[in-house]
Amino acid sequence: MRERTYAQAIQEAHDQCLSRDERVFLMGLGVPDPKGIFGTTIGLHEKYGKKRVMDMPCSENAMTGVAIGCAIRGMRPIMTHQRVDFFLLALDQLINNAAKWHVMFGGNQAIPLVIRLIIGKGWGQGPQHSQSMQSLFAHIPGLKVMMPSNAYDAKGLMIQATEENNPVVSLEHRWLYNIKGDVPEDMYRIPFGKARVVEPGTDITIVSMSNMVVESYKALKYLHQAGISAELIDIRTLVPLDIDTICSSVKKTGRLVVIDPDWKTGSFAGEIITQVCEHAFDALVEKPQRITYPDGYVPTSWSIAKDFYPTPESIAFSILSSAKKPSHGAELLHSLQKTSQKEKMDTPDPHFTGPF
Repeated sequence: MRERTYAQAIQEAHDQCLSRDERVFLMGLGVPDPKGIFGTTIGLHEKYGKKRVMDMPCSENAMTGVAIGCAIRGMRPIMTHQRVDFFLLALDQLINNAAKWHVMFGGNQAIPLVIRLIIGKGWGQGPQHSQSMQSLFAHIPGLKVMMPSNAYDAKGLMIQATEENNPVVSLEHRWLYNIKGDVPEDMYRIPFGKARVVEPGTDITIVSMSNMVVESYKALKYLHQAGISAELIDIRTLVPLDIDTICSSVKKTGRLVVIDPDWKTGSFAGEIITQVCEHAFDALVEKPQRITYPDGYVPTSWSIAKDFYPTPESIAFSILSSAKKPSHGAELLHSLQKTSQKEKMDTPDPHFTGPF
C-alpha cells in the first residue's frame, strides 16, 4: 500500500478511467485550472487534451443537458461543480431527465453520468456556498448517491461510479481533500451499498458519512475515556444504503446515534433511524439520536459557525449526556467552552490528516 491524499486518489481514479476507456471525459468549471478542483484534476488536461478534459461556461443547466446528451450517445461524462449550490440551477436536467431516462425507455437506454459536487463549510462562505443537501439527491428515484470519507474509498467509489450505467451524484466535502490514507496503485472498485465498520464496538452504534466520519472518529477517544465502546459505521453510499450492516450493529449494541452533515428536518439521518426502527426496533434499548446541523441558515460569521457545526467534543457531549455520564459530560462542556473562545470552527483542522 502507499499513502495518497483524498484529492490524489480522485485524480488517480480519473486518470485510470480516462486511460482505460476513451468514452470517459471530464468537464466543469475549473477542471483545466492549475489548481485543478482542489487537486483532483491536476495534469489531466495536459495528458489527455482539451477534447477530453475541458472547462465549461457558467451555464449549469445547459451544460448538464449537454452531458446527458453525450451519455445518451454512448459517452461517459464526469461533470464537476465547485460547489453543490451552483448545481441547483441544473436540478431540472438531473431530476426530470437524467434520473428518469432509464425507466422511461423500458430499461433499454442508459445515462452513464457522474456529477461531482463539492459540499460543506469553509472560510465564511455562508448560506449560498456551504450547503450539503444530500437528502435531496437521495430522495430522487434513479439516482445513486455517494459520500466518500477517506482516500481509499474516494478512488474505489469514483471508479465504480464512472463504470455505472446510470447517474451517480458524488458529494465531496472540501475539508477531506488533504486527508491521507493507504491507496492501491491498481484500479479497484468499491461496490455501492456496502458500508464500512471503521471501529468495532459493543455499547453504541454511531452511523455517519462524509466528513462527519472523521469528526465521529475523533470523538471516540472521549467516549473511550468514559468507558463507552462505540461502533463507528461509515455508510459510504446513501443510495443504495447498506441497512443490513447498520441493523446488525444495532442488534449488538442496542443503541443508535446518526451523525449527518445536513439540517435536522428532513435529514438523511431521519431516514436511517426510520429504517432501523422498521427492521430492528426490538433491539433498541433507548430511543435513537441524530446529531445534525440546526435548522437555520449556514452562517458566514465564524463566531456563529462555532456553534453551528458538530465537533468531536459536541458529538461526544451529546452521547455522554444521553448515556447519563455527568462527570465526563461536565469535563467536555468545559473543554467546549474553552475551545469556542479561541478557535475558529470554519477552517480545516490542521492536526488530523488521517488515516483512520
